Amino acid sequence: MPASIRIYRGLSELPEQFGPSALTIGNFDGAHIGHRAIFRRVVAVARAHGWKPSALTFDPHPARIVAPQRAPHLLSAPEERCAWMAEEGIEQAVILPFTPEFSCLSPEQFARDIVAGRLQAKAVLVGWNFRFGRDQAGDTQSLAELGKRFGFFTEVISGVKVRGRTVSSSEIRRLLAEGRVSLANRMLGRPFAVSGAVAPGRGVGSKQTVPTLNLRTGAEVLPARGVYVTRTVSLNGSPAWPSVTNVGFRPTFKGENLTVETHVLVPLEGPPPHHLRIEFLLRLRDEKKFASPAELKAQILRDIQRAKAYFRRVERWVGRCRPPAE
Repeated sequence: MPASIRIYRGLSELPEQFGPSALTIGNFDGAHIGHRAIFRRVVAVARAHGWKPSALTFDPHPARIVAPQRAPHLLSAPEERCAWMAEEGIEQAVILPFTPEFSCLSPEQFARDIVAGRLQAKAVLVGWNFRFGRDQAGDTQSLAELGKRFGFFTEVISGVKVRGRTVSSSEIRRLLAEGRVSLANRMLGRPFAVSGAVAPGRGVGSKQTVPTLNLRTGAEVLPARGVYVTRTVSLNGSPAWPSVTNVGFRPTFKGENLTVETHVLVPLEGPPPHHLRIEFLLRLRDEKKFASPAELKAQILRDIQRAKAYFRRVERWVGRCRPPAE
C-alpha cells in the first residue's frame, strides 16, 4: 500500500484533525477512469483551498446489506481501491463498515453527522448518479441542499464515456462477462487482472499439450470462458511475461472445476513463481472441446502464434511512441 495514503477502518479511528477535507464518497469498485476523474478533481479542489483530499468508501458493498439478492460480484478489494486513489493524490481514505444500523441513517443524518461532522468536509464531490441515505432517498440535488445547511459545497462530476458508453463498474462487469476485455480495459484505464497463488496441476498439460501455471484465485469476477492474450507478473518482483491464458473447465479432459491456466511464452528463469497477477489483454477465442489432446495442442500452438504476433505489434507501437534517445 502506498505510504502517501492514510487508511482508517471506521469512524472510531478518525483523528480529531481529519479535516478540513475535500471529500468524495462512493463504492469506487474497480477505480475506473470515471472514478479517477473524480479523485483528480478532489485533489485539485483540496489544493486550491488548503484542505485534505479524502475519500469515503464502504465494506461490504451496501447492496450486500440492503439487497443481497442484487449485490454485485466485486472487481476489487477495498485496499486495492485505496491504492488506486493514492495514485491520483488522495491522501486519506475511510473504509466504513456498512451495517444494517448505518443503512438506516436518513440523508440528513448522514450529511450532518458523518460528512460535515466526523469527516469535516468543506467540499463534497460525487458522480452524477450518487445516491445516499436510507432507501437511497438522497441524490445530488438533496446533497447540495444539505451542504448549504451544514457548511460544505457540492460538486457533481459528469460521467465519462468510452465509445459512446458511459463508464461504470456495472458496465465493466458486463463486458467482462462477455469476454470483451479490451473495451473493459479502456474503461478501467489499465488491464483487468486477477491475482492468486500458483496451485499444483494434474500434470496433463506438460505431458499432452503445453505446460501451464495454474492460478488459485479468490477473485469474484473473471472474464468469460475462453482463451486470452495475457501478461503474467510474478509478485516476487520478476519482470512481466507474455502469456496465453485459458479460463474454463478444460472440456477436452472432462474438467469439472473452473480453472485459470497460463502458458508463459518465454523461458522462466530462477525459482518457480508462487504468486501471480494475470492481466487480460485480448480475447482470442471461446473455450471448446476437442476430439483429442493432439487437436487441442495444435490449437494451443496457433493461439501462441497469435499472441506472439500481438506482442510484436505492441512493441512496434511502443517503439514509435517512445521519444528518441539523447
